[in-house]
Amino acid sequence: MKKRFLFLVTVLMLSMSANLFAAEKKNAKPFVIPEIREWKGAAGEFTITESTRIVYSNKNTELADVAKLLSEDYKKMFGIELPVAEGKAAKGDIVIGIKNNKKVGNEGYTINIAANVKIDATTVRGAIWATRTLLQIAEQNEGKNLPKGVITDYPDYEMRSFMLDCGRKFIPISFLHEYVDFMAYYKMNTFHIHLNDNAFKQYFNHDWNKTPSGFRMESDFFPGLASRDGYYTKEEFIELQKHAEKVGVEIIPEIDVPAHSLAFSKFRPELGSKDYGLDHLDLFNPATYSFVDSLFMEYLGGEEPVFRGPRFHVGTDEYSNRDTAVVEKFRYFTDHCIREAEKYGKQACVWGALTHAKGNTPVKVENVLMYEWYNGYADPNEMIKLGYDVISIPDGLTYIVPAAGYYYDYLNCNKLYNEWTPAVIGNQTFKEKHPQIKGGSFAVWNDHAGNGISCKDIHYRVFPAMQTMAVKMWTGAKPTVPFEEFDKARLALSDAPGVNIAGRFSGEKRTILELAEVKPKTRIIETSGIREIGYEYNVSFDIEYNNERNGTALFRSRDAVFYLADPAEGKLGFSRDGYLNTFNFKFYPGEKANITISGNQRETKLYVNGKLVETLDKQTLYHNEGGKDKMYYVRTLVFPLAKTGMFKSKVSNLKVENFCK
Repeated sequence: MKKRFLFLVTVLMLSMSANLFAAEKKNAKPFVIPEIREWKGAAGEFTITESTRIVYSNKNTELADVAKLLSEDYKKMFGIELPVAEGKAAKGDIVIGIKNNKKVGNEGYTINIAANVKIDATTVRGAIWATRTLLQIAEQNEGKNLPKGVITDYPDYEMRSFMLDCGRKFIPISFLHEYVDFMAYYKMNTFHIHLNDNAFKQYFNHDWNKTPSGFRMESDFFPGLASRDGYYTKEEFIELQKHAEKVGVEIIPEIDVPAHSLAFSKFRPELGSKDYGLDHLDLFNPATYSFVDSLFMEYLGGEEPVFRGPRFHVGTDEYSNRDTAVVEKFRYFTDHCIREAEKYGKQACVWGALTHAKGNTPVKVENVLMYEWYNGYADPNEMIKLGYDVISIPDGLTYIVPAAGYYYDYLNCNKLYNEWTPAVIGNQTFKEKHPQIKGGSFAVWNDHAGNGISCKDIHYRVFPAMQTMAVKMWTGAKPTVPFEEFDKARLALSDAPGVNIAGRFSGEKRTILELAEVKPKTRIIETSGIREIGYEYNVSFDIEYNNERNGTALFRSRDAVFYLADPAEGKLGFSRDGYLNTFNFKFYPGEKANITISGNQRETKLYVNGKLVETLDKQTLYHNEGGKDKMYYVRTLVFPLAKTGMFKSKVSNLKVENFCK
């Protein structure tokens, strides 16, 4: 009896140990941005192999597109092309299906990772988000394996937005395409593109004629309206929107009137206000209304409109409220623009301004989306009581103005992560998931036109903000990952599949490229895979200089050129985003030297034979007597390495070092 008792105790203890061991083997919740809502871990991993198929169900052509997107992106990231098939799944396949699930809503999804990977989403967009989750998990795993378990995921807020000011600084269409993929990778579903604006005249001798302004769309109605320093053709803007639709992102174009409108009054001087400045359209001039109506019709009208999406932003912000007549006319104009947008089947979006412009003239409320940016201009509580749906974009928390010295240069991501959700609008806090708070946004305003900021500089500011805001608009008020852990782990994730805007190589070895000899007209990218190297780098090489003509490039990429002899004076230098920056250094004919270029987010340095020759750092520019109004000029470089130029000099011992954490 005693032996039997001891045997049973032993069996029980072994069973308990086995259960404890099994429990220990259950997978922890994988790190994903935005954070996964619910996770039930199981034991083991799902291994993706070259024979793993991506299978879609129900003869759904939209799901077929999602399956193809996942296959294409997996190849971009990991070099393996997974076959796409329709129909019945086998063990080891990834299966994508549509299944109604009220719990997860329109953008939610479930993923069951077991003998195969089964995605069920309520909508196609939800299925796209599920594939982004799988790619992020695989990206952080050396074997690209997926931990077994069940994911249930859905957002707190339906609109998760980012706004980019393309009016004051032209942003190339290639960059916008990359940003569509970047946003989609983090489930940010609304890309607000600000298409016109102007700089501040105090930085240009208080002369409107010298003050830069931009309208970034091709116009057939008004030839010559599109900015000469850069604009989008209708065809390429349509293609951008189609690309966005494919990956679950809605583009909201904005034409900002009646303030911020210097580009229009420069084109038609009679439209400018004589009382409030030429960046204000004259609201008492009937020609203003016919011009704006025609402009809206050009992009919103027709069977195949240029602006394809369901929403259109009409601006209506920061107009003078000096006297009652102007306030009432501004309210009338705002209502007019809302109804013009609606005439073409669009939901009108406006900047909040109706507390600033308090008056009696009615402004349409129903089905109008108001962007709440500053409570002094539109009190959120008051606007919600009136019946407006709102987007939370408080300027003091969510505005980036690069190198301006006001607002944020880089957002305070720690504060946002721990304290902000769209329910926090300035100094007012509402109930989480308030039905009239449709979501949140953050913005980059390129206020200081001509300040040297590059698209790369913008991205270095946006990257941590995008990751942080993605969490706060999807996961909401209570992420479970502490910020310090999140801030470290986020760096392991890419911009998007096949996208590396900033040239980041974090986690890689310090020396990422070495060439014994650098030959002219060589596509380095084809052998190295490196298009450019981002901030915190050294690029060094030996040179025997051979009297190059001005404009001779040593290295090029799509976005930048590094010159052996710059086009103006034959100095060592670089150009990007239309800016030419040079070091005060020219080679002597036949000179032999070792050159090192060192770059970070603040400055670019030149060393010759190990000695620091010059630092191109942030300059302070003064634009009037006494220096009251000043602007900073930035001279940074994400170093181009895609291909070499046509040079005569002998260049050897190229070494590219990465110091990124």
